[in-house]
Amino acid sequence: MISDGVDERTREAEIAAIKEVVATVEHSQNNELVEEFVGLFREDAIWTTGHGRRLFGRDAIAAFTQQVLPGAMRESTVTFEVEHVLFLRPDVAAVKVRQVSRSAGEGYVGSPMYVMTKEDGRWMLTAAQNTVVVDEE
Repeated sequence: MISDGVDERTREAEIAAIKEVVATVEHSQNNELVEEFVGLFREDAIWTTGHGRRLFGRDAIAAFTQQVLPGAMRESTVTFEVEHVLFLRPDVAAVKVRQVSRSAGEGYVGSPMYVMTKEDGRWMLTAAQNTVVVDEE
């Protein structure tokens, strides 16, 4: 039993479900699937892009994504790896992700932070902040 009352098997299953959401972020971006990406967010989600643009609500996230995603991955790839999951409550998790983007031999590392909530049995992106790593140690 973990200190918050959640057993290890349940916790591992929740982490696996969270990793599936992050894998879907990767899949939707690499394949430029706007609806798949937007469908990962709660209706009232907050998202700050890697360039600092603040988006409030799924409609704003959808409008932005429809503008930038189609064609963006033509010569690029991106990978996302869950580095750490901190459960704030059994249904709320802070998820630290390592993002590696590559384009024509160049690339950058990002360090997104996702706050995820479990809604009707499904983990959703509730608040997300993308950050570019300037000097990775």
